[in-house]
Amino acid sequence: MTHYHTVAVDGVDIFYREAGPADGPVVLLLHGFPTSSHMFRNLIPLLADRYHVIAPDYPGFGQSAMPDHSQFAYTFGHYADLMDGLLQQLKIQRYAMYVMDYGAPVGYRLALKHPERVSGLIVQNGNAYEEGLKEFWDPIKAYWADGSAAHREALSFLVAPETTKFQYTDGMSDLTRIDPDNWVHDQALLDRPGNKDIQLDLFHDYGTNVPLYPKFQAFFRDYKPPTLIVWGKNDKIFPADGASPYLRDLPDAELHLLDTGHFALEDKLDVMAPMIHDFLDRKVAPH
Repeated sequence: MTHYHTVAVDGVDIFYREAGPADGPVVLLLHGFPTSSHMFRNLIPLLADRYHVIAPDYPGFGQSAMPDHSQFAYTFGHYADLMDGLLQQLKIQRYAMYVMDYGAPVGYRLALKHPERVSGLIVQNGNAYEEGLKEFWDPIKAYWADGSAAHREALSFLVAPETTKFQYTDGMSDLTRIDPDNWVHDQALLDRPGNKDIQLDLFHDYGTNVPLYPKFQAFFRDYKPPTLIVWGKNDKIFPADGASPYLRDLPDAELHLLDTGHFALEDKLDVMAPMIHDFLDRKVAPH
């Protein structure tokens, strides 16, 4: 069974899903944009036979609190601090991380804070290399460059219904496997009053992650966490160009490019779940 909790971390209500044995090796699932821990709803039970699975929602996403963006810093650094605070409250000192999309900079910032706590990495369409920021990012890079109101407003299409649906359907191997509730659910949360400004703040702050790429890469080299890369190769947002550079710093990483798109778990769960479980069994919690 999956259990659903909300706890206050630094005064902010953080929602998380939890499953599996309390004394099992911890797997922390860090979601991407524009979704929440909901993206892991089908994976969680498949790992919970042996692993203590924790899947939080960031503020402004899913069921976590959504403070006004003028009163709260919607930054990746702040998210990493809040995830750190959540883990401290739960008395979790060691964990493998599944990082996807926004989850990558959140997780890697967390790793820089406590590198010795990371028992393994599962990377799914989560970037840590300049090669991974292709054409899709050009209008976002323009906003990073000057922070202008015009460039900010030009990114409104990223929270529009057609873009949310695109993220779930583009490049997928079998559209009959994609539950349309996904984009309806995500869009309802994006359409909450004030949420657009939160997302635009985060698009701007994403630019602060790029200068940290060398530090992320140094963490990979210095600590050599066991790493599984399962990447939807048809993703236009985080294309496969961003996957293979990991091998420069993690030459023992296991890399699998799958015939799917951004939200790979939606149509490749039957491939990915056994692969992830096997990796954890071999590298994180061997018998």
